[in-house]
Amino acid sequence: MKERFKGKIVVITGATAGIGNAAAKLFAAEGGHVVCLARRQAEGMECVQTDITDRAAVFRAVEEIKSRHGRIDVLVNNAGIGISGSVENTPDEAARKIFELNFFGLFSVTQAVIPVMRECGGGVIVNVSSVAAELAIPFQAFYSATKAAVSSLTSALRGEVAPFGIAVTSVLPGDVRTDFTASREKNPRDDAAYGDRIARSVSVMEHDEQNGMPPSVIARDIVNLAARRNPPPAKVGGKKYAALVALSRVLPSRTVSYILAKMYA
Repeated sequence: MKERFKGKIVVITGATAGIGNAAAKLFAAEGGHVVCLARRQAEGMECVQTDITDRAAVFRAVEEIKSRHGRIDVLVNNAGIGISGSVENTPDEAARKIFELNFFGLFSVTQAVIPVMRECGGGVIVNVSSVAAELAIPFQAFYSATKAAVSSLTSALRGEVAPFGIAVTSVLPGDVRTDFTASREKNPRDDAAYGDRIARSVSVMEHDEQNGMPPSVIARDIVNLAARRNPPPAKVGGKKYAALVALSRVLPSRTVSYILAKMYA
């Protein structure tokens, strides 16, 4: 196997399971030294225990990595959670919680890492967004909103840091078979006005996820993007989902909205 990352320091958030863990193993197999930022230890890799929603802790963790290794070459912002339920009945604290991790946690880690990369002459940042950023899913509105925000931040940041030799890109996974499905937080406050529509929608989501791609597919996309000097702004993970996103860009938006509503609402 090629050692494309020999001597490189690769920081991954949420590398204890799922896509992040699969990516960590691939980076390590290609010579990279992986450092995980997570709330719990990750077996078989260096881990700096950090809650990425704690901004001060994030900056301390990045400073510790810099002190240990002197550089950061690749950052993979992977950590995230999901919630389901109607917008009407989603508690304010639940909406803020998912944004704190999926968006503001990513923002804090990125903001802490950019100066380190700049001092070292460059690097690559890979943000894990979602197909849901392009195709907002009913009853999963806040997850879709956080990932749309990640995609927008990625696009804007790409132009800001290119002169420093820092490449920024994102991968947009479709349905992936991980423990993300079991850990999704379901809103207990949904009322009778929605009948069984929410339960049926979540059931469709969970079926698709449990029968989706293995995390290794998206992990390989992440590693390949990180290995490129000038990666594309974004890559949809999985051929089926790439076709769906491409189709959604040529169909009338009313038609796309109707299809998603029939599938999930």
